[in-house]
Amino acid sequence: MAVVKARASDIDLLARLLRAEAEGEGELGMLLVGNVGINRIRSNCSDFKGIRTIPQMVHQPHAFEAVIHPYFYQKPRDKERRLARRAVNGERFWPAKYSLWYFRPGTATAPQPCPPTWYNQPFVDRHKLHCFYQPTGEECENVYNIY
Repeated sequence: MAVVKARASDIDLLARLLRAEAEGEGELGMLLVGNVGINRIRSNCSDFKGIRTIPQMVHQPHAFEAVIHPYFYQKPRDKERRLARRAVNGERFWPAKYSLWYFRPGTATAPQPCPPTWYNQPFVDRHKLHCFYQPTGEECENVYNIY
């Protein structure tokens, strides 16, 4: 059962985001990006107040670097659609289970250590090149109670 409403066009949009942001991180990496996106829709806190739909989340200004690159505009594949549906259906995985942010420091050929905080939120863990950050309970408690 979906935890956010999603039409076929929303699934395609999320699938394109997963691919553009984390294709090199494998299926789990793409699912983690999906987790962060769905958490942003469901949490209604911090920088994500009022974000209620997949298009709003994907196109929120400055939220995802991938949307400004041509790679984002490729047609989604079935693999990414399947992963997008899993995220929309509420499957969550560590370290993105409660995360609202992720960051890739450095480059693919020269990764850097994860900063201890990102947008004033503590580092949770790393998956391959991406570092994940989750809000503190006081500031954004909804993220812990949304499923």
